[in-house]
Amino acid sequence: MASFAPTAGRSMVNSGVHPKVAMKGPLLLATCVAALGGFLFGYDTAVINGANQFLRAHFALDPLNEGFAAASAVLGCIPGAMFAGGLSDRYGRKKTLFVCAILFALSGIFSAVPESFFQFLVARFISGLGIGAASMVCPIYIAELAPENWRGRLGALFQLGIVTGIFLTLFINLRIQGAGDAAWNTSTGWRWMLAAEVVPAILLLVFLFPAPESPRWLIQVGLVNEARSILQRIGGSDHAEFEIREVEKVIANNKRSSTFKDVFSKRYRRPLTVAVLVMLFQQFCGINAVIYYSTKIFASSGADQTAAFNGSAWVGLVNLLFTLVAIAYVDKAGRRPLMLIGTAVQSVALASMGWMFYTGQSGPGLLIGVITFISAFAMAMGPISWLFCAEIFPAQVRGRAMAVATFSNWASCFVVAQTFPMLNDSPSVGPGLTFGIYAVFSLMSFIFVWKMMPETKGKTLEEIEATWKVPA
Repeated sequence: MASFAPTAGRSMVNSGVHPKVAMKGPLLLATCVAALGGFLFGYDTAVINGANQFLRAHFALDPLNEGFAAASAVLGCIPGAMFAGGLSDRYGRKKTLFVCAILFALSGIFSAVPESFFQFLVARFISGLGIGAASMVCPIYIAELAPENWRGRLGALFQLGIVTGIFLTLFINLRIQGAGDAAWNTSTGWRWMLAAEVVPAILLLVFLFPAPESPRWLIQVGLVNEARSILQRIGGSDHAEFEIREVEKVIANNKRSSTFKDVFSKRYRRPLTVAVLVMLFQQFCGINAVIYYSTKIFASSGADQTAAFNGSAWVGLVNLLFTLVAIAYVDKAGRRPLMLIGTAVQSVALASMGWMFYTGQSGPGLLIGVITFISAFAMAMGPISWLFCAEIFPAQVRGRAMAVATFSNWASCFVVAQTFPMLNDSPSVGPGLTFGIYAVFSLMSFIFVWKMMPETKGKTLEEIEATWKVPA
């Protein structure tokens, strides 16, 4: 079993030197920012599910281009995540999130007015830039602000924002579809679905103005007094001095500025390898095949349009409810136990779905399989992957290293989103074998968690950093 060794800082926490911190104004604002960033991530991810059939008709798309319609945003996520790492390390987490909010707003506008499929892809690419950057910055932002006794729950709220956005998108899409007939939805309805993103993007901008900057980033760039002021408002003077002392201790041992080349050095190889594998396994279990194409999946089993939508609604609701389970237990049970349970259940559920498709079964059994998979993912792999990766990187390379981990997540997400329609529609593969492949990856993720993933519950970021023992 992988675990972190205790450090000197750990005994200080246990002895009561580091006081427990209650939820206060700056921390609440930061939580709202991270949750809104997650909501926009989720909305933008899922809105394509309701718009797909109308886009296919409007632009006369074949299966390949239907995949591009869903995956075009993901293509933007890849450079968005990579560039955000350097930007957030240089200019701060908060300024980078301002850029994300503007990108979301621009995408909502441009996605609603394209005259050609190429223009639509460009608009969705802009959206992807925002999603990729937000998915990298939001987890770091809340991890650097939250005390260790709150970090798991507050970090999981980013995922709660994602699944809330996914869930509400289903009903926003349904409401818009109900405003007209099929011809109206094909020409106009899908435009309103995508344009609705502008509202939460503006709300994110509003919350960002009073939200605090990451105090750990401020200390790293020499703005200690500004960091002290924020930390005092979060947890009082004792909390502020403890955090400043711990961060400055780390900085004293890492005086040289970091570059992307440093991220791949021997010193950071272990945390980077673990983070990249976590992100790859999160996607190759097929989660976004279900999120993007749940309606198509249920239709493939013989369900009519109403039953397919109801199945998608259940997927969204269960995703939301079981994310609350993660929030409730991630700081109590820990990251590893939830991940072991979640990946084990995922493997069984996906294998069952594959078998039902292969043998031509449909109805309640398939819905139960999908719901079981979603519940297992939502309580473990979904929220904990983002939280864990934001926790484990040393301060000197945190932004850039998180960018690499997020890049691997979005690159694998693109592979899944692009290949699912072709695999699902292929006579030689079909949905049965497709979900069997996802089951194998889920089983591999269980083995990975069991053998390689350390526990980070209850440790400060500086304590976690001290346990990667390769010297400078």
